[in-house]
Amino acid sequence: MNQPANSTALRIIDANANRAREALRVIEDYARFGLSSQKISADLKEIRHELANSLQSLLGEAILHRDTEGDVGTTNKTAAEFARQDIAHVVTAACKRLEEALRALEEFAKTFDGSIARRLETLRYRFYVLDQTIALTLVTPGRLEQVHLYVLISEDHCCSRPWLEVARQAIAGGADCLQLREKSLEGGELLRRARQFVELCRENGVISIINDRVDIAIAADADGVHLGQGDIPAREARKMLGKNKIIGVSTHQIEQARQAILDGADYIGVGPVFRSSTKTRDFVAGLDYVRQVVQEVTIPAVAIAGITQENVDQVIAAGLRRVAVTAAVTEQADVAVAARALKAKLTTLP
Repeated sequence: MNQPANSTALRIIDANANRAREALRVIEDYARFGLSSQKISADLKEIRHELANSLQSLLGEAILHRDTEGDVGTTNKTAAEFARQDIAHVVTAACKRLEEALRALEEFAKTFDGSIARRLETLRYRFYVLDQTIALTLVTPGRLEQVHLYVLISEDHCCSRPWLEVARQAIAGGADCLQLREKSLEGGELLRRARQFVELCRENGVISIINDRVDIAIAADADGVHLGQGDIPAREARKMLGKNKIIGVSTHQIEQARQAILDGADYIGVGPVFRSSTKTRDFVAGLDYVRQVVQEVTIPAVAIAGITQENVDQVIAAGLRRVAVTAAVTEQADVAVAARALKAKLTTLP
């Protein structure tokens, strides 16, 4: 027997209000416990309350039309519904479920009150914007998870030896990731070197990162780019590089680390940990910042600046076993031996 139109609409509104609230709670918990983002959590909470206010005049009656036992859709299940690969898939599914539920609520609310539908439309568009921000944070665990020794290659710090040979020896000593860092080269020469650099890394199964220059990283087909606080934001670099390239961001304080995560960074640089002979700075973030990152940040974090064979144990004790170095490897008499010694400390459990 066909139900009255308003009864059908109320059942649909009841079901989709439940879907929307459940999805919002999943996303809000991710923002709260996964991102530690007060702003995103607050934005989601506002949407949840506005949703309740918008539907207040309908839900009291809608629940009276609920018929869970008679709902033919409760038995329509697929295997995929009971499997999620990781947190990213959980959150992505919740975001899509929320958008679908909001659209269904908007359409069926039109049969009762157009003003309610307009409020729901506004909520839907508000969440579209928020969904983009959340999507940037859903970094799938990648190759950086396996990185311990990250070596920056700069011709000025290769002790008059060919930079490409120094890079090759760093790889021989166990470097997992190399960054080409040449601030003063013109674009043409930098691209030529970047292509050599990428080829060397690829041949040896090592990650290739270009410092600062997104355009060079793209042209050389490097694995990714590393950005400083003064470079273009990671979220803009992501549009240029696509989802499969690596983006790292230098951070000096926890607020910058939080923003890097929201902007979609795959990893962060953490420092300067110590004073560095290769890059002078008027401040040191220190080991306290390392400990803050260990407590809060969930994406890979790489300690950087002034790290040597003598002080790396302090970094390890603070909780990080990923370090980026220049002089401690590239300026040593035997690059491979220096790299091997550092790598051994980073990978040997106490």
